[in-house]
Amino acid sequence: MSPFHQAPVIDDDGFVVAESAAVVLYLAEKAGKLIPRDVQGRTRVAQWCFAAVSTVAPTLMCIDLIEMYDGKAAHTLDREVHKLALRWLGDVERRLEDREWIACADFTVADIMMANVLRGIRKTDLMEPFPRMKAYHDRCHARPAWQRTLDLYAERVGVSVEDIR
Repeated sequence: MSPFHQAPVIDDDGFVVAESAAVVLYLAEKAGKLIPRDVQGRTRVAQWCFAAVSTVAPTLMCIDLIEMYDGKAAHTLDREVHKLALRWLGDVERRLEDREWIACADFTVADIMMANVLRGIRKTDLMEPFPRMKAYHDRCHARPAWQRTLDLYAERVGVSVEDIR
C-alpha cells in the first residue's frame, strides 16, 4: 500500500497514508487530539514531527549502521556522525530549556515522534550530556499509553516487554 512498500501505512476507508510523521499527523487531525487547533500550534507540531524524522533520526540511524562495520573509514565516519548527533541533541536540549514538551505546552504527536526517535539511543551514552532531553525521553515513555503500546508490541512479537523496554 505504501509507495515504498514499507510500514507504517494505514488505510482509512480507502484513504491510504504512509510515512510515520504523516500517519501520526493525519490521525491527530482526524481525532482532534494531540494537536492544537490553531494553525501556528499545528505548524509547530508538524515542524517537530519533521525534525524528529528528517533531522535527528537519520543521524542516529547512521550510528547504528556504522557500528556494523570495522575499519579506519568507519571510525572516522563514526566520530563525525557522533559530532553531528550531539549537535542535533543539543538543539533538542535547548528547545526543552523552559518547556515540558517539544512543540507546545501540551503533549502532542510531535512528542510521540521525537520520543520514538530518541528511543533508539536509550541504551547508549548519547543522552548523558543532555539532562533535560533525558528527562523528556523518560517523561514521554512513562506515559500509560506508551506502556500499553510496549506491552502489546512485546506480546505481538513474542518477547518479554523487558527485552524491548
